[in-house]
Amino acid sequence: MMGVAFVAALALVSCKSSESSYKKAYEKAKAQELTRSESDQVETPPVTVTPVVTTPVTQADNADNDRQERLTVMNGGTLKAFNVVCGSFSNVDNANNLRNTLVAKGYSAQVAQNPETGMYRVIASSFDDRASAVNSRNLLRSTYPDAWLLYRTY
Repeated sequence: MMGVAFVAALALVSCKSSESSYKKAYEKAKAQELTRSESDQVETPPVTVTPVVTTPVTQADNADNDRQERLTVMNGGTLKAFNVVCGSFSNVDNANNLRNTLVAKGYSAQVAQNPETGMYRVIASSFDDRASAVNSRNLLRSTYPDAWLLYRTY
């Protein structure tokens, strides 16, 4: 009986984990956690905000972005000579959706179609002089970066 008790005690003692084993496992887990947290940290570049400054325009200001097209007004009033286009769509429903958004923001937006290309132009504002149209386009570019000028031909 005594022999069986001795063997059982020896078996229990040999199965016991040592303190060094716990320490090694702890250090390994800590190293993995540190590596994981370093890889999760992504450096974000600082955000630079540039104020919108309106400056007087000259006749040559961004003349390369101007386009001339013959247009047919689909809805709204009449177009003047210089128009600020915020969107161009092949689908009239998409054009009308953008027009409705602009109207809700207070613009007198219109949809006009170029009969030669079939494209629907969403015009946010229309002016008789180019300088006013350029200033309006520059203000709209904060929301619609691809806004451009269209000179209406008849």
